[in-house]
Amino acid sequence: MRHGDKVNNLGRKKAHREAMLSNMACSLILSKRIKTTLAKAKALRVFVEPLITKSKNDTTHSRRTVFSHLGSNKLSKEAIKELFGSVSSKVANRPGGYTRIIKLDNRLGDNAEICYMELVDFNDVYVKSGAATTDTKKKRSRRGSGATAATKKAVEPTKENTEDNASTDAADNTEA
Repeated sequence: MRHGDKVNNLGRKKAHREAMLSNMACSLILSKRIKTTLAKAKALRVFVEPLITKSKNDTTHSRRTVFSHLGSNKLSKEAIKELFGSVSSKVANRPGGYTRIIKLDNRLGDNAEICYMELVDFNDVYVKSGAATTDTKKKRSRRGSGATAATKKAVEPTKENTEDNASTDAADNTEA
């Protein structure tokens, strides 16, 4: 029985699985989006998100920790530079959830579920404008927020606005 065994082995031995995940993590960091199977993407998310969290704190210890997970080859050195450079600066305010999995169709040969795995802050389609991303964190509540005084004020027309509209309507009627 597999009680308490939460590791998705992906049909590989431990060394092969770790090498595959480190290579996929390097590719994801460098290209910001990869196409893979759904099972590998879910296993990669568990592998790469703690590394991105480590990259927020740019110290020698965190660099060595990430380097030990990504392996020691030329590709991983470039990935670490990219991770501690542009990636860590973009995800600095994000509390987690650095990756997104977008499901695609099944593969023709073996009917495996295929998906895109991407870094959230590097997709131009889903990223908000620059002003919206620099806002401070707002507290979230389980209760309904209701309309605050500021939103009520913005919704209700003011006396000045109604007078201006009435004067423009009267001017339009006289011209016609």
